[in-house]
Amino acid sequence: MTIPVSPRTIMNKTAPNRATAIVNGTCSNILNWDDVRFKWAYPKYKKMLGNFWTPFEINMSQDKKQFPELTKTEQEAFLKIIGLLALLDSIQTDYAGKVADYLTDSSLSALMIILAQQEVIHNHSYSYVLSSLVQKEKQDEVFEFWRTEPILEVRNDFITNGYRDFTEKPTVENLLKSIVYDVILEGLFFYSGFAFFYYLARNQKMVATSTMINYINRDEQIHVDLFVKIFKEVLNENPEANTQELADFVQQTFVKAAELEIDWARYIIGDKVDGILISDLEAYIKFYANVRCNQLGFERPFEGYRTNPLRWIKAYEEVDLGKSDFFEQKSRQYTKVNTIDNGFDEL
Repeated sequence: MTIPVSPRTIMNKTAPNRATAIVNGTCSNILNWDDVRFKWAYPKYKKMLGNFWTPFEINMSQDKKQFPELTKTEQEAFLKIIGLLALLDSIQTDYAGKVADYLTDSSLSALMIILAQQEVIHNHSYSYVLSSLVQKEKQDEVFEFWRTEPILEVRNDFITNGYRDFTEKPTVENLLKSIVYDVILEGLFFYSGFAFFYYLARNQKMVATSTMINYINRDEQIHVDLFVKIFKEVLNENPEANTQELADFVQQTFVKAAELEIDWARYIIGDKVDGILISDLEAYIKFYANVRCNQLGFERPFEGYRTNPLRWIKAYEEVDLGKSDFFEQKSRQYTKVNTIDNGFDEL
């Protein structure tokens, strides 16, 4: 038995302002933050607003100097990972908007729109990084990698097919499954790429790019938490959807996702980058697959893998960018650069 999901109406004069349910509920669609259903919605809204940033805040001039000094392997990995992240965040922008259309809780649909806006900023940051480092012809090539790299095609189809099932057949079951794919995209598929940029920063390379990646990482952690909350609330409101079939699906999907991420890590990093052991990176991916699956409320798919094998990375993943610079250990005082010269007058 499936439970169809109806789209939210633009306005409902007979419904209360406070939603009666996340999906298939009634709501006037008038948003009053002092009268919302979930106590965690407004704090989440404030947190997302407080984390607002733009790529223009980060001066790329030092990275511009350093990029030609990277090894060819590092340069290739850098550009291909940027290309992958750009594709994933493009998908995510669209998905968040489509989910918002079916959330009958106006506070949660508003959070989806903020999330989508942050994904647009993430995409802009990738363009900003590339325009800072390489010529236009190379930029265009990077944004075409998703068409020409077979290993990326498999990963991308894995996510987009999961999203498409919900957009083409909106049911409670397909919404829940699509959220699983979302948590994989934002909480697992980025992470070997993030690790590469943090590795560079650890070696005092491409620090500005890695700082921007950390802003993105911080946003994605909030997005994962938001979708996990929505997932659990939807299950609470629709207990008939909380089946063994769903539990099996979640575990099997995380196993497949980890396999795909490990294949990507072997391809893009492998044993080609000194300082990153592929065995540690594979364990790191399985560790995060366990973390995310458990966050959703299900058994961890991989036995063991309860601790992060890349302990050094915690300094980059958990930093409070609003207080200190984790690369230089001093107050962060970015000068917003001119959008035309991108700070290159300081080269």
